[in-house]
Formats: sequence, structure tokens, C-alpha cells
Amino acid sequence: MNKISIKLAAYFTIAVFIMEGLLMLYLHDNIIDVRIQEEFQSILSRGNSHRDVLEDRYSTTTLHHIALMESKTETEVVITDKNHHVIISSKKLTKGMRELIDESPRSLPREGRVIESNWKDMNYLATVTAFEKDGNEGYVFMFKSASPLRNLISKLNGHFLLAGIMSLIILAGIHFLLSKRLTRPLIRMKQATEELSKGNFEVKLPHLGKDELGELATSIKTLANDLETIQHDRSEFLATISHELRTPLTYVLGYTNVSLRDEIPESERKEYLTIIQEESKTIVTLIDNLFELAKIDENNFSIHQEEIHSLPYFHKIIKKITPAFKSREMDLILSVKDPFSFHADPIRLEQIIMNLLDNSLKYSKPGSTTTVIVRPHGTGGLGLTINDQGIGIPADELPKVFNRLHRVEKSRSREFGGSGLGLSIVKELVEAHGGNISIESEPEKGTSINIIM
Repeated sequence: MNKISIKLAAYFTIAVFIMEGLLMLYLHDNIIDVRIQEEFQSILSRGNSHRDVLEDRYSTTTLHHIALMESKTETEVVITDKNHHVIISSKKLTKGMRELIDESPRSLPREGRVIESNWKDMNYLATVTAFEKDGNEGYVFMFKSASPLRNLISKLNGHFLLAGIMSLIILAGIHFLLSKRLTRPLIRMKQATEELSKGNFEVKLPHLGKDELGELATSIKTLANDLETIQHDRSEFLATISHELRTPLTYVLGYTNVSLRDEIPESERKEYLTIIQEESKTIVTLIDNLFELAKIDENNFSIHQEEIHSLPYFHKIIKKITPAFKSREMDLILSVKDPFSFHADPIRLEQIIMNLLDNSLKYSKPGSTTTVIVRPHGTGGLGLTINDQGIGIPADELPKVFNRLHRVEKSRSREFGGSGLGLSIVKELVEAHGGNISIESEPEKGTSINIIM
């Protein structure tokens, strides 16, 4: 029983059958009890009716009339005096009837009493009613064979048993069909996940409404799309990484081979070694960035926020990178209107700022100005804007600039350098602070990056 449809059908059938069994048992007992009470009440009512007739007109004719009338029915009547001596009976008394008469109580309520109710073991059901008329006192005993009642109850038991068996069969069939219908979407989802595990992301699932199964199907479709995107991005990422590593390694290998020649002048050899050094730095930077992203993806880094004073902190960073801007005849301006304090990880924030300023340095022309605007945001927050006058980014490229290894116009990568990972790292670090980053740019006019955290 490994299939869920069979399990569901079995569980539901057992649960419903137990519930139905208890209800049928309750109904069975109540029907039998009601039927037995009706039988006793019927006998007792006939006895009371004969008592009323005797009290109204007691005579030998009346006695014979009652006996004759009961001789034609399923019941038997025995009329005795107050000492239980038989006056008349509709049929011949049996030993059991005689014993019941002798053992019956002398004092009775007006409505009479049942003196034998054991319908399972005894041959008769019996009641007794007392009468009194003009000095004539006695008792009206009513007897009825218990066999018809036992036969009726036996038939009822058979019908209930048959109904129970049929109910079980019908319930099992209904539950099996319903479980099949219920589990069919689950089976299709299982097949879809198996296809996903094999790398086939073109899964198709029917629309199942807005219930839990529908939500699960939607989640599987979303998962398939996400996995397909991840696989595509992974392939593109590996291809790009291979290209990014191959290019500087090709330079390193080529210029190393040239530098090893004995006949080249020392001046050329030094020039080639300088190129090898620069390309080696490019490789190291790329690998460092990859390690940084790996840490971010695996949550192996933590943000340790502390209170930072804006002026000394930003002055220190600007002072550190200003010589690089001056070497390219570019201006770097820090704008802090009023000193304030905020909370952030000082090391990670410096990493964010240095990455962004490095981009401004690479993609701006001599004589341009880069402005760093610092302002408070909310309570203990920071607003940071970096405006440059660089070459800018086309509008259609803006949504992709934070993607890993994405670079605008890859053909110019050799001219400006960079691995295409800097902005990805910046975005991850900003979001790790609980902040967000946005970018605006216009070709040949510059770029503005705004950070709130």
C-alpha cells in the first residue's frame, strides 16, 4: 500500500465506517428498544381495554366474549379472581403461563404492569391488569409469544448487517474514486518535480483553482522558472568568468614568454613585466570579488553595526582615495551639511564607498568632478549619494548593472578595466544593512547612485 490514493481511500473508509458503525449501532438499538416498548404497550393496552369492559359490565357473557375475541388473535388472555384462580382463558394454559400467574404481584398500579419482558429467552411476553366491579375482583393477564418479536429483530439485524456491508463497499468505492481524483494532481506534480530533477524545466501543470493544490502547482511552476533562470545565469556566469580569467592569463602567458627571450632590450622587458603585474592584479581582484560574493551567498559574513560620526569617518575615506583622483586630474568633493551620527558596519560601508568611487574614477574623464553627498536619514540612518560626470549608462542597461559580471559594452572592458562584480557586491552589502540602492544615469552626462540605509 505505497500509493497515496490507496492510503487515503483506506484511511477515509475506515474512519467513516467506524463513525457509520457507531451511528448504525445506536440506531439499531433504538429501533429495537422502540419496537419492544411498542409491543409491551400494545399488550398492556389490550389488557387495560379488557379491564375497562369488565368494570363496565361484568358478566359471564362478557368473560366469554373477551376469551373468544382473543382466541382469534396472536395474544392470549387469562382472567383470574383475586386469588389467581383462573376464571376463563382464551387458550389452554402452559406451565410457564401458570408460573407467571402465580408469581405475579397482588398490588398493581391502575395502568397495569409488565410481568415478563425477557423476549430473548422466554416463550411469552406477559402483562397483568387488576379489575374490580361490584365485589368482583380479579386480574387480566395478557400473553403473547416472543417468537414473532425475536424473528422481527433477527430480520432487522440481518438488514443492518447487509446495510453495513453495502455501505462499506460503497464507501470504499467512493473514497477510492475521490482519492484518485484528489491525488491525480499530486501525482502530476510528482512527475513534474522528477522532470525538474532531470533538468527539464518545461513542466506543464493544469490550473487547479485557488486552493492549497493550486498554490502548490503555482509554486512548482515558479520553482521551474527560477531553476531555469538559475541554470541560464550559472552557464552565463561560468562562461563570463572563463572569459574574464582567460583574457588576463593570456596576456600574462604571452608577455611572460616574450620577457624570457634573451635578445630583447631591458627596457622592453621591464615594460612587459609591468603589463604582467597589472594583469596579475586584475586576476587577483577578480578572484577576491568572487570570494566576497561566495561569502555573501553562503551568509559567511556578518554585519557589525556601530555608531559612526559622519565627518571624521567620511573625511578619512575621501582622504584615502583623493590621490587617485588627483593623479587623473579629477576633483572629489565631500558634502556634509551638518555633522550627525548613524549606525552601520564601518568596514563594509567603506567597501561600498570605495567600490562606487572606483567606478567613478574608471569611467570619468580628466577634469570632471565627483561629489559625495552625505545626509541623515530617519533615526540613526544614512543617506548617501555619489554623483559623477562620467560616460554614463544607456537607459536599457540600467536594470542590469547590478547583475553579476554584467558590464556595459564589454568591448571596452580592456580600456576601463573592472570585473563587473563591484556593483553586485555593493548591492548585496547595502541590502545586508537593510537598505536599498538605486541608480540614475545619462550617457555622456554622468551617473548618480543613491543609497538609503
